[in-house]
Amino acid sequence: MTQHEGHLAPDHVRQLWHLLEPLHAVLYYAPEVFEEAAALGYATAERWPSYFPYRAAPLGAVGARQVASAFYSFSPRMVAEHMDPAWKTASPEALLEARARGIDRAYRALFGDRTDSPELAEAAALARRAVESADTAGRPLAAANAALDWPEAPHLQLWHAATLLREHRGDGHVAALMVAGLDPVESLVSFAAIGAASVERFESRGWTRREWTSAQARLTARGLVDAEGAATEAGGALRRTIEEQTDRLAAAPWQALTPDEVGRLVELLGEFWVAVLSSGLLPSETTLGIGKV
Repeated sequence: MTQHEGHLAPDHVRQLWHLLEPLHAVLYYAPEVFEEAAALGYATAERWPSYFPYRAAPLGAVGARQVASAFYSFSPRMVAEHMDPAWKTASPEALLEARARGIDRAYRALFGDRTDSPELAEAAALARRAVESADTAGRPLAAANAALDWPEAPHLQLWHAATLLREHRGDGHVAALMVAGLDPVESLVSFAAIGAASVERFESRGWTRREWTSAQARLTARGLVDAEGAATEAGGALRRTIEEQTDRLAAAPWQALTPDEVGRLVELLGEFWVAVLSSGLLPSETTLGIGKV
């Protein structure tokens, strides 16, 4: 067993991602977080004007090129549209403070009295132990978030841990995509080809129809996608390999917990996961393919 595989089976690693991802994603959909962004001067008619600076803020006042590199699958034009004016509206430090206030308010609205429950505090402590054992070398978004101070309140610690684990996994996923030889738009085309989400949903990443069609043609030439845009047997196998490699690369933090502690964390997260999903805040279809890969 290698250092990166740990003692947790890949399907359990993926289960933990499925449980933690919605707890992180509240940042991009909760009205309380939009209100904090609006108070700083960001447009909130759609989520992207605040999504990019909120997510990029731990990196500091970096430019659109660095953000596009770290986020990977977004069109560089779309990133530039929202990042070029981002730091003129508010500083990264102000955004970090705003997202903490927004998550505090959002979690209290979602979880009510359970926000201050011992069960949430226990879940936060377990998730934090996993995070603090994680190696962030070669993982720019995970490293940037890991450099931030831990909040004091347990519910904010849970969100911070979920965010760190999410970005740790995402950085590993980008590495797996590059090893597979998939550029940013090809990664989306190949994901749509296995039915992870609709082509229309992936259009939210800002690529033009010509760019999408060109990427599809490149994948067809590699034998990964057929003429109708569906994955071939080889294309499906490649995506399975990518997801399995992503799981393996995401497993290391969980070595800090015993199998029983992992099981306890899964048990503890359940009610908060249900609260987020049942709130209707998150879209029913996302570009992450949760539940489909």
